[in-house]
Amino acid sequence: MAGWGVALRYALLVVAAIVVLFPIYMAVVNSLRENVLSYPPDLYVTDPQWDNYRRAFEDGSLGRYLVNSFVAAGIITAGQVITSVMAAYAFAFLRFPARSFLFVAFLATLMVPWEVTIIPNFETVQSLGWLDSYQGLTVPFLATAFGTFMLRQAFLTLPADLRDSAAVDGYGELGFMARVAVPLVAPMIAALAVFSFLLAWNQYLWPLLITNDASYRTVQIGLKALASENVDRLNIAMAGTVIAAIPTFALLVLFQRYLIRGLTAGAVKG
Repeated sequence: MAGWGVALRYALLVVAAIVVLFPIYMAVVNSLRENVLSYPPDLYVTDPQWDNYRRAFEDGSLGRYLVNSFVAAGIITAGQVITSVMAAYAFAFLRFPARSFLFVAFLATLMVPWEVTIIPNFETVQSLGWLDSYQGLTVPFLATAFGTFMLRQAFLTLPADLRDSAAVDGYGELGFMARVAVPLVAPMIAALAVFSFLLAWNQYLWPLLITNDASYRTVQIGLKALASENVDRLNIAMAGTVIAAIPTFALLVLFQRYLIRGLTAGAVKG
């Protein structure tokens, strides 16, 4: 019976994988076809049109858009990791007045819909003269309450004796944080970095609002423009979509181990 149970679990996993991966597979197939609108649709390509990717890259000016997305996502990821580590460490280890109240107020921002803050953020960015700039694209997102909460929970799992031992060895707060605490929760920090990068990479509305100059627009806006200009050539739009998705797939593959470790940290008690 145990063998049948294992076989059933694997069968369910295979079905789930097919459901998740089939749309991605069809996007790749359609990006290599000469005519996406043909019926019935083919499940494979006999004559792949690799030139679709060149045409998508050139027609959509994806090179510049990809650079902008990498710069913006990189800055946002670095900012969120740094601010989350420092704030989480303070809430986990430091003692200061109204710490619990401030932490609850900090978490309360998670319940505020992002749409509520769009207008105030836009007016602030506009008043600072940051329209059509990397500052406008990144500064409003350099801190995240979710990242602070996640890393605080990770820091709280560390034994209190570690801090006492570090103090005996002459480490101050910064030394203990940088050399002891942060390395021990590195998988969780890596998971936060991946989440932050993916969210920043997929932003569409905010970059669209604050940029009018094409030299500062991101790849998601470029894909929308490419699709609008190629309504009768969906294969070109699909090729552009695949190009924009490659960095995220590569990130997930490279950091898969850290993501799993970060998401399952604390799930098993020894």
